[in-house]
Amino acid sequence: MSSGEAPYDALIIGGGPAGSTSAYALARRGFRVLLAERAAHPRFHIGESFLPRHFALLGELGLQERVEALPHVPKYGAEFGMGDGSEMTSIVFDQGLAPGEVRTVNIERAPFDAMLFAAAREAGAELLEGVAVRGIPRLAHGDVALTLDDGREVRGRFLLDASGQATIVGKHLGIRRVLPRLKKAAYFGHFTGVHRKPGRVGGYITIVMCDEGWFWIIPLDEQKTSIGLVIEAEVARRTGIPPNRLLAWAIRRCPVLAERTADAVFPATNAVAADFSYRCEPYAGPGYFLVGDAATFVDPIFSTGVCLGMMSAAEAARGVEAMLRGGADPARIARRYARFVRDSSEPFFGMVHHFYEPAFRDLFLDAQGPLAIHRAVISVLAGHVFPRPTFALRWRLRLFDFFVAWHRRMAITTRRPGFSLLAGWDPARAEAEAIDAAPATA
Repeated sequence: MSSGEAPYDALIIGGGPAGSTSAYALARRGFRVLLAERAAHPRFHIGESFLPRHFALLGELGLQERVEALPHVPKYGAEFGMGDGSEMTSIVFDQGLAPGEVRTVNIERAPFDAMLFAAAREAGAELLEGVAVRGIPRLAHGDVALTLDDGREVRGRFLLDASGQATIVGKHLGIRRVLPRLKKAAYFGHFTGVHRKPGRVGGYITIVMCDEGWFWIIPLDEQKTSIGLVIEAEVARRTGIPPNRLLAWAIRRCPVLAERTADAVFPATNAVAADFSYRCEPYAGPGYFLVGDAATFVDPIFSTGVCLGMMSAAEAARGVEAMLRGGADPARIARRYARFVRDSSEPFFGMVHHFYEPAFRDLFLDAQGPLAIHRAVISVLAGHVFPRPTFALRWRLRLFDFFVAWHRRMAITTRRPGFSLLAGWDPARAEAEAIDAAPATA
C-alpha cells in the first residue's frame, strides 16, 4: 500500500498473543486490519502457564476448542514452597472468592501463538511475517502511519502496539519507565523426564523460592517440562557461572529442583532474558492503544503475562470498534482503556512487590487467614480482576497488605528460614561447575 491509498482501520505491531487477539477481534467484526510481525511462526517463547480468567476469554473468543486440540496439560492450581523442600503449599482455583472459570492449561507457546496467528488470518486480517516496523511518521487520532523495513509506508486510523518488550510506541513517545525494584533476569529451558506428582496436582505450576529469587516448573505435555530461574542479574554475575549454564548450576544447588530433575534430560544450555518490569503510561492516547507487554510488564511470578496481554487486546479492540462504528469520544475511550489496564494490573503489581520479602512468603505459605483473605488472594492468582477487582477482593487485599506490614514488625505467624543458592558457594569453583553444569543433555 502506498501512502496515498485508503488507510486500514487498524494497524497492529506484533503477532504474539496480544497482537493476534486484537487482529482477530477486529477482523471478525468486519474491519480492515494490517498486522506486522518481525519474526515468523512458530517461534519459541516463555509464558507457558495460563490463568483461569484467560482460559475463559479463549472461550468467549470461540478459540477454546482449538487450544484443547493442541498438546497441553490441564491446570487446576499451583504449588509454592521453599527450595530446601521443607514446606510446599498448594492453592486450588476453585477455592477462590470471586466467581469464574477455575480451570486452565499449561501449553507450549510456539504452537499456541501460531494457532492464534492463523485464527486472525482466517478472520480476514492481513498479516505480514518477517517484517519489522522502522518508524512511526504519524500518530494522531484517525491518522497513523508506519514505515516498514521492506520500504513501505502503511496508513491506518488507529494503531495498536503489541510489540511486547520492544515497546515501540512507548519508546517513540519516551514514556517507558522501568520499575527499579524489579530488575531481574530469567534463565530457562525445556526438559524431558522431570518427575511429576500423580493426578491433578501433577499439572500444577510449581514455584520454588529461594533468597535470591525463584524457580518455575511447568509441565507442558506428557514429556516436556519448562523450568526457569528468575533472580537479580547482579546476583547471577556474582556466581561466576556463564549465563547460559546458570540454570543447571542453580538446579544442582536446590534440593527440590535436584530431586525433580534427577532422571531428566537437560537442554544443552539455557536461554537468558532480561526480566525488567516497567510501565508505558499513558496506555492510550491520540491514535494509539498499548496492549499486553507493550503497555506494562509484570514480573512473571504469577503467570499473568498472556492473560493481561489478551484481555487488554480484547478491550482495545472494543475501544477501536466504538470509535469506528459509533463515533465515540476518543478521549473518553482512551481514559476508559487506561483505567482498565491500570485497575486490572495493579493487584498483580502489588502481589509481586510483596513476593520478594520474607513477611509475604510467611503469610502466603500459611494458605489460610481470617475473613477469607486467602480466598481473595486465590481469586487474584486465578486472574479474576477484570475489568477491576470487586470490592470484596479489594478490601481483603488491603487487609492482607496490612498483615504483611504487621508481620514485618511483630510475628503473627511462623517465621520461616530462608534458603540460599549461594550458601557456601565459592566463585573460584565456577569454571569447573560450568563444565559439569548439566548431568545429561538433549
